[in-house]
Amino acid sequence: MKAPIPAAVNPALLVWARQESGFPVEPVAKRLHVTPDRLVAWELGQVKPTVRQVRELAGFYRRPFGIFFLPAPPVIPPLAAQYRKLPGVEPGEESPEFRLAVRIMLQRRETALNLAEELGAPFNEFRLSLRLGEPPIEAGRRLREALGVTMEEQSGWRHEWEAWWRWRGALENAGVLVLQFPKVPLVQARGVSLLQFPLPVVGINSKESSAAARAFTLMHELVHIALALGKEVLNALKEGRDAAAWMDVERYAEEVASHILIPKARLDGALAALPAHKGGWDIARMKALAAGFRVTPLAMATRLRSAGVLTWEAYRQWKALWDDYLRGLPARKGFATPIDKTIGRCGRPLAQLVLQAMDTNRITAVEASRTLDLRFNHFEGLRERLYKPPASSRAGADDGE
Repeated sequence: MKAPIPAAVNPALLVWARQESGFPVEPVAKRLHVTPDRLVAWELGQVKPTVRQVRELAGFYRRPFGIFFLPAPPVIPPLAAQYRKLPGVEPGEESPEFRLAVRIMLQRRETALNLAEELGAPFNEFRLSLRLGEPPIEAGRRLREALGVTMEEQSGWRHEWEAWWRWRGALENAGVLVLQFPKVPLVQARGVSLLQFPLPVVGINSKESSAAARAFTLMHELVHIALALGKEVLNALKEGRDAAAWMDVERYAEEVASHILIPKARLDGALAALPAHKGGWDIARMKALAAGFRVTPLAMATRLRSAGVLTWEAYRQWKALWDDYLRGLPARKGFATPIDKTIGRCGRPLAQLVLQAMDTNRITAVEASRTLDLRFNHFEGLRERLYKPPASSRAGADDGE
């Protein structure tokens, strides 16, 4: 048996890759089946890992194998300079799962821009900006107008999954790249926006089972992008507001999002048509009203609060009931095909660009497979799905964990 081959890695790159990926020593050592002391010895240059172990590290950190042999760590912008501030996520202390999700979304954005330029198919440029002093009803009206979605079209959607596809498509047509990310707990982030222009990114957590909830998060992040264009919101690294002041920004984004999804005139008509109900706004009644707009009951409650139908106290009481209701629901079950996951996570515009680039020999099949995280034998099925509407209410939904 041949002796293991030591790899002439740069110890500084071992430290850099682990820290940039957000991992402490212990879970990495456990994954590689070595002691923490052994991993530290590699990073100090006291012992060399084998070639196989370096390949395992590269896979775990999602880094190229060759990066560990560079003379010095690459200089890259801090991750928090890319995304907007999120409550509870400290810049520089992001979880490994969230860091990986942001890195992948940034890579996909760069790929989309490069392929669009190469193929002569530029994205539209999203230009609509907001200021925090603008009334939410007016801000919502302008954003909805920019997306080009009429109330008549929205009323014709058959179910909340169609609403999610249509809203997502409207943002993509307006010059926003919409991606989904897996494996990040919902308590960390339901969504995030990457404030890079042109082609800003909205990322949606694919753990979110409700299509209506994804649509609301989509609009919430769109508001943050428009606020960034209006110089009202900075990236997480530069954002100087304290937690209380930032929550005011979050509430503003919630209200504007609810106005995009639920315009005043149509809401007034829906409320007038509701039968009298002595029980007030229980969950069943809120669900019934929300269903007509293909939104979540929570989005509808937010909208009723801003419309003055619910007081703040009534809203807080209803939200407590809603939170209890959600906790009592069974765990979500489902299965997403590889094609579902690719369309869900990459989006149709990027998937179409990658296939077109491969067909015109701009990239290889291997590069296309790597970009889409999809095996080549699924490509023909992907082509069919990209140019056909989903056949059912759940088709195309990325449950993909």
